[in-house]
Amino acid sequence: MQQDWDDVSLNSVNRDARSSHSVLSLADGLAVSTSDAVLLIGRIMLGWIYLSSGFPKLFAIAHVAATYPPRGLAPWLVWIAVPAEFFGGLFVVLGFATRYVAVVMVVFTIVASFSSHAYWDVTDAALRRAQDTNFWKNMSMIGGFLIYFVAGPGRWSVDRWLARR
Repeated sequence: MQQDWDDVSLNSVNRDARSSHSVLSLADGLAVSTSDAVLLIGRIMLGWIYLSSGFPKLFAIAHVAATYPPRGLAPWLVWIAVPAEFFGGLFVVLGFATRYVAVVMVVFTIVASFSSHAYWDVTDAALRRAQDTNFWKNMSMIGGFLIYFVAGPGRWSVDRWLARR
């Protein structure tokens, strides 16, 4: 049975999937029955940090641009990064343009991680640990976006609403 790409989500992909062993499959029913709610909660949690961090930057573009050269970034990139951060976070929460937004957020997070959280360049132990934590937190968020890219937004999303119109 061929499936339309707009209909692919964690719910539809894994509806009949079972873990490899019966002992490991106890949570399968719960995962299938709650997938849309869990995807919504996950989208809110993943997108909120970008949405809340990007919002004040929308009103301080010049200030944010001034922080770019010391991090090795051209100031004009602020006009791409700040809207990507805010609107990307908003679109993740809403489940809009899922796969495109996931790719944009992966790129944004990679650039932000390597330019802002380069812990390997920090000599102070406490600051190094803080940057290390932030760098690897961002790497785990990239993992979330990769899952989001494959799983889709779930039924409770703008993408699903648009697909049904």
